[in-house]
Amino acid sequence: MNKIEIMKHYFKTKYLRKFKTRKQLEHYQKIQIKRHMAFVFKHSAFYREFYQAKITHFDGNLEHLPIISKREMMENFNTLNTANINKDQAYHLALEAEKTRDFSPKLNGISMGLSSGTSGNRGIFLISDKESAKWVGTVLAKLLPGHLFEHHKIAFFLRANNNLYSSTENGRITFHYFDLLDEFIAHQKKLNDLQPTIIIGPPSFLRLLAEWQEQKIINVSPSKIVSVAEVLEDIDKYYIEKIYNQKLHQVYQSTEGFLAATCSHGTLHMNEDIVMIHKEYLDEEKGIFVPIISDFTRTTQPIIRYRLNDILIESKAPCPCGSPFLALQRIDGRCDDLFLGLKNTSTDRCTLFPDFIRRAIMFASDKIVEYKVIQVDMLKINIHLKVNGQLEEVKEEVRAEMVKLWKSYELIIPSFSFLPYDLKPSDRKLKRIESLLKENHHDQNV
Repeated sequence: MNKIEIMKHYFKTKYLRKFKTRKQLEHYQKIQIKRHMAFVFKHSAFYREFYQAKITHFDGNLEHLPIISKREMMENFNTLNTANINKDQAYHLALEAEKTRDFSPKLNGISMGLSSGTSGNRGIFLISDKESAKWVGTVLAKLLPGHLFEHHKIAFFLRANNNLYSSTENGRITFHYFDLLDEFIAHQKKLNDLQPTIIIGPPSFLRLLAEWQEQKIINVSPSKIVSVAEVLEDIDKYYIEKIYNQKLHQVYQSTEGFLAATCSHGTLHMNEDIVMIHKEYLDEEKGIFVPIISDFTRTTQPIIRYRLNDILIESKAPCPCGSPFLALQRIDGRCDDLFLGLKNTSTDRCTLFPDFIRRAIMFASDKIVEYKVIQVDMLKINIHLKVNGQLEEVKEEVRAEMVKLWKSYELIIPSFSFLPYDLKPSDRKLKRIESLLKENHHDQNV
């Protein structure tokens, strides 16, 4: 990879793209969007046809354009991408890479990978070498403590490696890929030998590393720890921070782009210098929304007015860091994992956001070490608990809080079944709050 390109985007992100006001940021976004859309309309047949009635009148305001989802993107993959990549070829190559764990092959000079398929179907993502350099430079600018010329050994715990993640190998900064499918003992030895300065991984694995550290199985002293890929729950965040005696940072990265990163105060800010965010509110009063994203840096696989399946909660208070970028209170989960309740007095259904369930569990007892809550059907909830204390006592406290939550919205009380907590970190994303309901509608909000 072109290291000059990486450095260029690092310095642009860290030192040049500074915005004192929201107005400055929005002016910058409008210029970038108009330039980007000129390229997209010219090179992407799908977008040219999809927006054909709007092209001649496009003024840089994306809100007037229709929205797409993963389904439309995958159905129109061949005409949407600008590199003439065939969907079937890309899928088979990416799938073969996952089977062999060799992620180096490219197609027409383009790297590719598969999304985890958390929402039920796997997506394909494409990225060119130039875009990889942009990504690396931007990520390093937002994540590296200190500056680019310090020595860093970055331990990356991932479900699948990709050319994107191993592209900065040089004398000063190196990525070291840890395959989540490898044996734990191999991770332990590699960590002790490597002594990484930065650790990046899913919170379920970061928690496991903290347990190893507490048990003296490993002894590492990273200067920064970053959570990725899964929803970061407070129960994991507090434990990891306690063991390593430092603030746990977070990155919101998906197949669709590098969407958010924490500032020095630990607040998660959307990366609005590279992505424009529009909000589809589920509950405007509480600041709960689904993001509609437009990335004005990706050209191989354009992402324009793309509805994610994530639930975000915006922060009501400004961040002390002074950034005009949208601040998030938290990433709440996915739309698929909204819980549904039946009204006592009618056949209406009401939505319970993951944060409602999370708060009920955590408020119930400070003896809860780990948990997972699964809605099996409208009237059956399974709760897996790992506690430090009397299990039966904690069960009753949790049951009482859950009943209280359902009653507060005048819902029929479901059965709450308690099961042992036996989940182990793996390559599958851990969701502490999960719905198995076939249909999840978020148009009936409480």
